[in-house]
Amino acid sequence: MSSTASSPHNPAGTLTQGHKKVIFASSLGTVFEWYDFFLYGSLAAIIAKQFFSGVNETTGMIFALLAFAAGFFVRSARPSSAASATASAASTPSWLPS
Repeated sequence: MSSTASSPHNPAGTLTQGHKKVIFASSLGTVFEWYDFFLYGSLAAIIAKQFFSGVNETTGMIFALLAFAAGFFVRSARPSSAASATASAASTPSWLPS
């Protein structure tokens, strides 16, 4: 039996309570993540002074922005890595690290 077939109680195109919950949770997670990026970007100058005080001001700012860029680019790589991790976890015994 196909998993995409709709049941008579849930016509195609309608959202169930579970669908709404997933949409809300993923939207909320995205809002928190973008707020985190906003805060880091807004405070990059302060972060550069606090964490990279051993180098000159310009180098510290570049390091702070590189850390920001790394987080931004890793964010886009997560969906593909999560899919591969899920696929490998399904075929790997649970006691082995994946």
